[in-house]
Amino acid sequence: MDIIVLLPKGHCTKIQELQMTTVLKENVHVFGVEGNSDELDEPIKTVFADVAFVKKHNLMSLNSINWSRVLVQMAHHFFAYFQCTPSLDMHPLPLVEVVVPTGAAGNLVAGCIAQKIGLPIRLVVAVNRNDIIHRTVQQGDFSLSEAVKSTLASAMDIQVPYNMERVFWLLSGSDSQVTRALMEQFERTQSVNLPKELHSKLSEAVTSESVSDEAITQTMGRCWDENQYLLCPHSAVAVNYHYQQMDRQQRSTPRCCLAPASAAKFPEAVLAAGLTPETPAEIVALEHKETRCTPMRRDKRKRAMFWHRFQAQRPVLGTEVILVVDRGVAWESGGLLPASAPAAIWLGALQYLITSLHCRALSANQWGWAIHSPMSSAFFLSPHALGL
Repeated sequence: MDIIVLLPKGHCTKIQELQMTTVLKENVHVFGVEGNSDELDEPIKTVFADVAFVKKHNLMSLNSINWSRVLVQMAHHFFAYFQCTPSLDMHPLPLVEVVVPTGAAGNLVAGCIAQKIGLPIRLVVAVNRNDIIHRTVQQGDFSLSEAVKSTLASAMDIQVPYNMERVFWLLSGSDSQVTRALMEQFERTQSVNLPKELHSKLSEAVTSESVSDEAITQTMGRCWDENQYLLCPHSAVAVNYHYQQMDRQQRSTPRCCLAPASAAKFPEAVLAAGLTPETPAEIVALEHKETRCTPMRRDKRKRAMFWHRFQAQRPVLGTEVILVVDRGVAWESGGLLPASAPAAIWLGALQYLITSLHCRALSANQWGWAIHSPMSSAFFLSPHALGL
């Protein structure tokens, strides 16, 4: 089994990076990728939409693109409910409020499924200043902002919460046509106003809150002062909602705030809250370990994710790979060539490459074409070699 780690360079804390880059196992490949979390998700979603390709190469994802991740998170909501309910002998069962800090809305989907199953919970989704989910719940406005905002809760710095597609499907009565139309419009225009009926159902199932960095640090400080518990900034997004309800002195149902991470990974946020980081010895030791991380530019993300799977199988050409075609996109050449294009078009593209590279030799096999030139060499994969 090979593990590919995509690290959004510059969008994680130093400790988070070290937790990934100090893993030196042969089957672990860590890439420091240009771009934010949304930009990293794009090629992953594209690949996993190709069911035949995924099956052929036994690919899986460990984030919430993978439905199994959502199903596991659903157990968190049941556990939270059982922890907050004094007795299960009551009829009807008492209501519990679960506050979900989120970016891509995976854990929100898990809560919605738990509701559908019959778990009596009221969901509150808490986000940072990247507030597309909050605007969707409050106003039915599912649209991108101008840019992703960097916050102390960096794992939630997301503008494209792809799991909202699953929320829409669940709340529309499993209406695939409505859901598809909404998401296709969002892909085209980056803006969707939810149909009135769907927005009404969303508002009934979920309430929401958006939290600033200032509120995050205040919440971390208050929790430490009152409970001597050090919150991570993501957990603080949820707990901030709890403090707001307490300060209003409103009677409420039992409430549970989900905590997604340890504060030890976010010392910068702890210091911003005026607190002292608690760094376990295992984390301190990471700073003295060897690291390995391969830089990846935006135009090479898809290629690097899967090239290692072919590296051991392709013919030994002694060449540097400079062009790979996957799902019809010819990166580095800057062109677009459909995988279904007639052979004459493929040959025309090859002829162009041969001419532009001043090639002196061209060889072919079942994997594709090897091009050799005085300037460089290339291995040009055919779409059939990638199972497309």
